[in-house]
Amino acid sequence: MRERLSAERMKFSTRTNWNLVENELAAAVRRRRAARLAPVDLTLSNPTHCGFAYDAASVLLPLHHSDAIGYDPDPLGMMKAREAVSGYYGDAGATVPPERICLTTSTSEAYSFLFRLLCNAGDEVLVARPSYPLFDYIARLDDVELREYPLFYDPNAPHTMKSDAGTHLSSDAGIDAGQGWSIDLHGLRSAITDRTRAILVVHPNNPTGNYVSAGEREALQTICAERGLALIVDEVFRDYPLDAAAPSFVTSRIPEPECLTFVLSGLSKVCGLPQMKASWIAACGPSPELRSAMDRIEVIADTFLSMNAPIQHAMPAWLAARHSLQDQIRQRMHSNLESLDRRLRGSCAQRLAIQGGWTAVLRVPRTVGDQEFALAALDRGVLVQPGEFYGMGDGRVVLSLLTPPGRWAEGLERLPID
Repeated sequence: MRERLSAERMKFSTRTNWNLVENELAAAVRRRRAARLAPVDLTLSNPTHCGFAYDAASVLLPLHHSDAIGYDPDPLGMMKAREAVSGYYGDAGATVPPERICLTTSTSEAYSFLFRLLCNAGDEVLVARPSYPLFDYIARLDDVELREYPLFYDPNAPHTMKSDAGTHLSSDAGIDAGQGWSIDLHGLRSAITDRTRAILVVHPNNPTGNYVSAGEREALQTICAERGLALIVDEVFRDYPLDAAAPSFVTSRIPEPECLTFVLSGLSKVCGLPQMKASWIAACGPSPELRSAMDRIEVIADTFLSMNAPIQHAMPAWLAARHSLQDQIRQRMHSNLESLDRRLRGSCAQRLAIQGGWTAVLRVPRTVGDQEFALAALDRGVLVQPGEFYGMGDGRVVLSLLTPPGRWAEGLERLPID
């Protein structure tokens, strides 16, 4: 009794006052799995569980570097690892010296470093809607407020998709042929307040798959420069376009961009190695602000020293070998999109346009909410994600393009779209 009363009097931080009640879909999935009726999962996005061919010996061998037995920490990360990241950008025609790179264990940690760098408690960061919900948790833990700016979907402009057969205009009835998503710049400007410290964009966005266009990029940099804001750009999916990859926000332009810009990426997506826990921040911008920012980031990183030696010694080898798995992932994306479009032809669902990334968004009848659709799909033994998970309105569901082909075909056939 005494222990129970003590627990009831315990005061926890309001940062962790999340709603942890299981929603209806999660409860239904749990019940099915407990009854050994696991659904066909069309949401799987962990590349290590998606049937790709990893060369285990080649992946693990770099971890046996003899120097990893010693400990000589550098707050920003080992120079050899940062040079490998610099080389990764060099392969894309961009220049970022190692001195402007900070290694982190994950992009989540990178976000937290930047929120602490830029924001006092109660300050604001603008984030797109729809977008990945992880930002809410990171911001809350760092006492940062998120304000949303909208993405706009244009179903009318022409949209091209490139397959093994070449580039063609999407015209099937199951495809919402359009340029896709774009930033509502008016809505973004309206969301800026006196407490705004940064604008966050994902390039390409998850789950909508839209890259930031050249015009949007120029507008974002102008807005940030005029308002004294930083630009945070998440490029973890940039290497996975359906057509030509959009350029990185890391730039070799002279002069540097007028606004302070932080570009995030990491091994999880670039190399398909989420288990190796290595990401980075690459910074560019006006020299005085950039020097001050890197000095402060170094102190933040030195406070935690979260990077470990074996992973850093292995990063050059893993980054050099990234193309094999990236090719497999891009081939899977194209193959699954083609079979998805065939399945949607003549159905009551449509696929929204996508430029890159690992997800596809379906428009389902608005008379059926996305939670209701997901539950109906689960009743037929297939798991999809409701669009509301990403901040979308009713009538949207999200699928992972990494799903293994056999599971993908079976799951698509079970979808309640006929």
